[in-house]
Amino acid sequence: MKEAPSHIGIIMDGNGRWAVKRKLPRTAGHKQGITTAKKIIKEAIRLGIPNLTLYVFSTENWKRTEEEVGFLMKLIVFHMRSEASFYQTNDIKVRHAGDIHGLPEEVRKEIEKSIENTRNNKAITVTLAINYGGRDEIIRSVNRWIAADKPGSGSFSEEAMRKYLDNSDIPDPDLIIRTAGEQRMSNFLLWESAYSEYYFTDTLWPDFSAEDLSKAIDSYRGRERKYGGVK
Repeated sequence: MKEAPSHIGIIMDGNGRWAVKRKLPRTAGHKQGITTAKKIIKEAIRLGIPNLTLYVFSTENWKRTEEEVGFLMKLIVFHMRSEASFYQTNDIKVRHAGDIHGLPEEVRKEIEKSIENTRNNKAITVTLAINYGGRDEIIRSVNRWIAADKPGSGSFSEEAMRKYLDNSDIPDPDLIIRTAGEQRMSNFLLWESAYSEYYFTDTLWPDFSAEDLSKAIDSYRGRERKYGGVK
């Protein structure tokens, strides 16, 4: 049987709908979404998945109401502080993807603190995509290349692009899961997902379970990846 993916990306969609279905405020869905994320991280560790990227907050999410955005920023800060022991106990290395300098200072500092405190952990690398957009990452990568005075050394290349991505040492995602029935990329890991396998499920993110993760991985294992060639 094909090996499990070495990197899974998850577009965690459906928190708001989950709350609305239960006649709860949307904020309740976001809280439950964090509980689900913790369960899925632990299951990924159990299954031996070395890399997991979670789409937490996109560059487009700033368009939401000021109340919801403010709540999400506070929730991220609270999570980083209150779950420090969760990351250490489960040997989780935290990474970040996105424009960290575009985040409120308190949020940025808590993310940076979590990254530093978990830098030697080894069970799994969990990349939190916060203030992340695939197009934005590509633009920032090119600007990093320009800032390093590379234009004078020759034409831009795929290798140069890879070097200046947010997390150049993490392999491209083998599998990207999207919950809540939507079937689009939503600006997630545009460069890195060129040959990723996609798995879509109607399950809302707060209801996503360890069994759902296993189903997605089983679907991935049953596919033949040709990367544009013929086998």
